[in-house]
Amino acid sequence: MTIDNKKLLIFDFDGTLIDSVPDLADAANIMLGQLGKPSYPIDTIQEWVGNGSRMLVERALSGSIEVDPHLSDAEVEAAERLFFDAYAAHDTSKTSAYPDVETGLKQLTDAGFTLALVTNKPIRFVPDILASLGWTSYFAMVLGGDSLSVKKPDPAPLLHVCETLQFDPTQALMIGDSINDIQAGKRANIDTVGLSYGYNYGKDIRDSQPNQAFDSFKALLDWVLK
Repeated sequence: MTIDNKKLLIFDFDGTLIDSVPDLADAANIMLGQLGKPSYPIDTIQEWVGNGSRMLVERALSGSIEVDPHLSDAEVEAAERLFFDAYAAHDTSKTSAYPDVETGLKQLTDAGFTLALVTNKPIRFVPDILASLGWTSYFAMVLGGDSLSVKKPDPAPLLHVCETLQFDPTQALMIGDSINDIQAGKRANIDTVGLSYGYNYGKDIRDSQPNQAFDSFKALLDWVLK
């Protein structure tokens, strides 16, 4: 794969551009405490992140990455409301940009790339985080996990971005830290880049066979901007 024909860079958010697990873990543990359930360390909760809020809640209630099949929809929905309330009330001050992302997004924009953001995080939480980081203007389009009827690893969000911004999928690159990002890209016929430092359920992102893989955002930038 060469970068020469790529014009649209589609980024994942949590685990790719930002480290949000500390705040997500706080909200999950607040929810669990309100339900009289035990809390979990951040390293455990990190392995539950990546499939959207509902799956995070289901895993927290189960105390495992494997969801308890006996959980009822009503139980999960009530817990998810508590999680949303806790996360919304949280100041998200522990969420931070990974090294070189701040300057890197500007470099990529200045180099003429169109940037888009496709995350499985509920869209209601995304604009405020982007604004707090000063990144709103960098992204031509932003989709959350509930912006469409499906989320990654379904390819629909990526194809929707390509269609809306008028790029052929072969002109796009999906950049993320999770198997969900790589699978969504492959299913959309979009080349993929895996970043190894994020949240991928404790597994090496290279196991998902992205077209390229890097261990830092700076290494990604060096490759894209070479």
